[in-house]
Amino acid sequence: MKQDYIKFPLHLIFHPIDAFWDLKSDNRGRLAVAFSALVLTIIIMILQKQYAGFLVNYSDPRTLNSIQEILTIVVPFFLWCTANWAITTLMEGEGKFKEIVLATGYSLIPLILIYAPMIVISRFMVQEETAFYYLATTIAFIWFVLLLFIGTMTVHQYTVIKTVITMVLTVIVMGIIIFLGALVFSMLQQLFEFGYNIYRELIFRT
Repeated sequence: MKQDYIKFPLHLIFHPIDAFWDLKSDNRGRLAVAFSALVLTIIIMILQKQYAGFLVNYSDPRTLNSIQEILTIVVPFFLWCTANWAITTLMEGEGKFKEIVLATGYSLIPLILIYAPMIVISRFMVQEETAFYYLATTIAFIWFVLLLFIGTMTVHQYTVIKTVITMVLTVIVMGIIIFLGALVFSMLQQLFEFGYNIYRELIFRT
């Protein structure tokens, strides 16, 4: 239904407990909406570093790397979903991987709704008004974390304490995955260089 793509996300950010339950039990969530929220978050974050007012923008637009900005959002998003799924599987969580992706994607909506107008407003701010900008972006982030918390709790049918423990463990597992990934990449790079050096030696000696 069309309302699931427009009205439901707005309903969710103001009534998260009921909405996340509908997402799980009545299949109200849509992957298209979750991934659209992810894409819009990427665009908003890039626009923030490119066009936010100079009083609140500490990035140099001339050195902005869009690929790097995309990875700094996409990689943590899917790392969170994967690590959360792995942890909750061991902790008797009831959420499926799809539901984790939906809950995480829908939780991004406040960032989009608040950051987008603040980028425009920041271009007309004076120094004394920047506190309003930081307050608004802080509220957006806290709202995102709160929705992620409620979504995790509802999807997996956890208590508050178990949800907190699960989220902390998810972050730890994300760090472990990053460490192991960097270790494997480093080893593969060294193996490649070793093989390439052997190849060069063989070429020069023949």
